[in-house]
Amino acid sequence: MDWAVTARTGEPHVRQAVAERELETTLVVDLTASMSFGTARSEKREVAVALAAAIGHLAGGPGDRLGAVVLGGHEPGAAGGAGTGVRRLPARTGRQASLALLHVLQTTRPGDGPGVQGRGASLADGLAVLLRPPGRRGLVVVVSDLLAPPGWEVPLRRLGQHHDVVVVEVVDPRELELPAAGVLRLVDPETGRHLEVQTSDRRLRERYAAAAAARRAGHAETVRRAGAGHLLLRTDQDWLPALARFLAARRRLRAAGRAPGRG
Repeated sequence: MDWAVTARTGEPHVRQAVAERELETTLVVDLTASMSFGTARSEKREVAVALAAAIGHLAGGPGDRLGAVVLGGHEPGAAGGAGTGVRRLPARTGRQASLALLHVLQTTRPGDGPGVQGRGASLADGLAVLLRPPGRRGLVVVVSDLLAPPGWEVPLRRLGQHHDVVVVEVVDPRELELPAAGVLRLVDPETGRHLEVQTSDRRLRERYAAAAAARRAGHAETVRRAGAGHLLLRTDQDWLPALARFLAARRRLRAAGRAPGRG
């Protein structure tokens, strides 16, 4: 009861205090070699950086903080990532901090830093950084093609127990199906392995598409089991409408009292 206002107006007034909540958002951005691939409108890494810019804008409220874990390279001697291929940028407030983060993402290239025990940084490495120790509760947005060695499932599930987690999976259409284009020489960007494929073989293309669909379904199920939201973006489509639809759906779930990503 606000007695001062009640006495002044002669009518009962109740003061309701609304606490201002400061949100801490952490981006886990995969910029390893497989993200430097694209056969349509853009490369996967370009979609990842553009999405990070959008998330940074949305998370730029008063007092909100934005940080990142970047996979794929780092500046020599950078704190939180030296010698690992994983760089952690502490959460900070303000537009300048967001611009600095975007500069790091735009200038990071695969192979900028030495790998972990002779290999490149993995998604599991990046997620594990956020568990040592777990930070304050907030929003974690993971942007990756999920073409990573097994092992990221467990840290993702552990993050989901403490944070609101969203996984943005970025794919290229050629990762979903092969064109009938004769013999193609393919190179694995992570390992450098070369392989020649006869794409005129219809059965081979069907097996490839079936394997890709099974992989996508497996990723979706893993993310769901971790209690995280899942957004699929393609390099041959405009990512902004897809993001808007995803955020609108999350708002509807929250308004209905349901936790996004759960179930």
